[in-house]
Amino acid sequence: MPVYDYKCAEHGLFHQLATFEQSAEPQACPSCGQLAARVIVLPPELKAMSRENHTAHERNETSQHQPVFSTTEARADARERQAHAHRKGKPCGCHDGGKLRSALMYTADGKKMFPSMRPWMISH
Repeated sequence: MPVYDYKCAEHGLFHQLATFEQSAEPQACPSCGQLAARVIVLPPELKAMSRENHTAHERNETSQHQPVFSTTEARADARERQAHAHRKGKPCGCHDGGKLRSALMYTADGKKMFPSMRPWMISH
């Protein structure tokens, strides 16, 4: 069973074992027996953390499950698409300097994949 934190008006913070279902219910203070509400205790480091560090931690926590693979080719391709944005400010991906663009990608198992606007075509 997990330990939850509760705060008595007279005696302050105390810890109590409770099931998940009982965790939101007030618990009796071990000193005086009055019912005390559950509180969430944050480490003082979080309150004292600078805004820049807090933003960096949030960004890191958000991106840990969404990895971005940055390669020289991918960055060059992103710059090229940004420069080619001609429809409502968004890149269309329709061509690359007058020739059709074919982006080679690899699947997790190492197979080649050519994403295109023609999903029925089979590459060789």
